[in-house]
Amino acid sequence: MAVWTRKDLITLYDLEADEIRLILDTAAEFKKVSERRIKKVPALRGKTVVNFFVEPSTRTRTSFELAEQRLSADIINISASTSSLSKGETLLDTAKNIEALQVNLIVMRHSAAGSHYFLARRLKCGVLNAGDGAHEHPTQALLDIFTIREKKGKIEGLNVSIVGDILHSRVARSNIWGLLKLGANVTIGGPATLVPKEFEKIGVRVCDNLKDTIEGADVVNLLRIQHERQRASYFPSISEYASIFGLNKETVKYLKPDALIMHPGPINRGVELDSSIADGTQSVILEQVTNGLAVRMAVLYLIAGCI
Repeated sequence: MAVWTRKDLITLYDLEADEIRLILDTAAEFKKVSERRIKKVPALRGKTVVNFFVEPSTRTRTSFELAEQRLSADIINISASTSSLSKGETLLDTAKNIEALQVNLIVMRHSAAGSHYFLARRLKCGVLNAGDGAHEHPTQALLDIFTIREKKGKIEGLNVSIVGDILHSRVARSNIWGLLKLGANVTIGGPATLVPKEFEKIGVRVCDNLKDTIEGADVVNLLRIQHERQRASYFPSISEYASIFGLNKETVKYLKPDALIMHPGPINRGVELDSSIADGTQSVILEQVTNGLAVRMAVLYLIAGCI
């Protein structure tokens, strides 16, 4: 059985399959805690966690904060606008000052890819990646994988398709690493400008149309199309993307009847998928949110044990 020995969680790329399974198994136990009448445990009592979100977040930040509360940690929340970063202080100086307050763990979201690696090498406290630029978002991928395993009973041998803006997606990268390590078959699809062919080198199937991407899939994970990327002209228009790559009443016919439909949120309804599908029987989107709490409890617990 795997033993957790890392003080940081930066990426799924570096994790062994057994380490990922350990997180999933631990999350399954913490999900039972969330289903009890008394939902709090003393696992992180006496530990201090700082949520340092330099980028905006609703789901991830709320999920982490609630997970920390359920584990009985002391919590400090800091955003970029209320930190000394707004006065010109460097990220490292800000983090060093936070660490000097004897905190145990920093949960950080930052727009710069690699910012967590940079800090983890220079801090004694734990660093947990809540999203860094277009690099990775490990806990989102872990909750996605947890949800798949819970619904399908396994990961190995499943066909998982990821549709949308792969190029800029930290969620896609983390999912790809985690799914491949656990033996899934991964297909990615979307406009050719947003789906790097380089992923073929690591065993990912790359498609340029929706039918080929999702036909035969056991799981389809649809990524948010970021309206702010439109200025870069990666595709002609949002409406054209929706007509070609959106999951709607017409294109849903390509799906297997028991395929899971996933989305990391927030959803652009009518773009990535229609409301009838987002709220339909195959959708597990809200279950992903619920499972995110258990997964983040598991990760915080395992990392805290190594600090």
